[in-house]
Amino acid sequence: MKKYISGLLVLVSGFAFSQTILNASSPEEFRQMRAENKQKIGDSIVDKKVKPLEYGFVDDKDILKSMFVWEIIDMNDKINQPFYYDNPDGLTSSQTRSLYQLLLDAATSGKIAEVYDDENFVTKLSPEGIQKRLESVRIADAAIDILNSGRQLTEQEKKEYTDVFKTTTDKVKVLKVMGMWFIDKRDGQLKYRPLGLAAMGPDPAVQGRTGPDGQPLAGADELIDLFWIYYPSARDILANNYVYNRKNSSADLSFDDLINARRFSSVIYKSSAGLGDGVIKDYIPRDAEDQIEESDRIKAQILQMENDMWNY
Repeated sequence: MKKYISGLLVLVSGFAFSQTILNASSPEEFRQMRAENKQKIGDSIVDKKVKPLEYGFVDDKDILKSMFVWEIIDMNDKINQPFYYDNPDGLTSSQTRSLYQLLLDAATSGKIAEVYDDENFVTKLSPEGIQKRLESVRIADAAIDILNSGRQLTEQEKKEYTDVFKTTTDKVKVLKVMGMWFIDKRDGQLKYRPLGLAAMGPDPAVQGRTGPDGQPLAGADELIDLFWIYYPSARDILANNYVYNRKNSSADLSFDDLINARRFSSVIYKSSAGLGDGVIKDYIPRDAEDQIEESDRIKAQILQMENDMWNY
């Protein structure tokens, strides 16, 4: 049983929802039940799918003050590495996937339908549209000349003259999270509600391309938003997939737990309290230190929201 108190995740019971290898009659049975999210108890097979804890309805009139924030999560940071760890088929430890791989698999299979091309959540992406953003297939000029001559390419020529550039899981080490901080005046608490998740990776459309001077194109190393997922639509998936815990392989903590409890390190890059459209690098250009200070100032402003509530 789990419940949230003042935005912190409190584990009320030590029960872990992990399918143990100890009760399986074979590795194949263990993998099948784990894939189906089921558990063997005696002679019975029990569905152990959990339902994420409901947030509860929040009326607009109950929001005393609020702020939208967009943050970057760098998975190279030690505290954020559980988002990146991938252990797809182990028997001796819990099966885990990186958060990006989990979201990608769910989005391309249709399990998560609310997938968009940017943080405005206007233009939806189909599974095919997502794949197109992750892969670029190019054929060499020599292959085009052969096709223009009327001859089809041989299998060997297809391999020789075709390059595929793909944004794979190992290249995605940056995430974005968009959410809302607000004061709920019904219980006088500062609360956080995640609203969107995005993965950032290199753009395959510019990978491997060179300019007239033979050098890689400017900006080829820049990361782009691969897709945005509306967080509430992904909670069922996130609540039933678990983060790798190297200290205790039987203690399951879901991605939904991790994100709602804000157990990650991040840097704010945009807020509804910022100037213009709120992107820090736009109104504080070319100064990384001042940009970090602005991010910290916004974090302090969020904490001040709660303090102001008790000042008259």
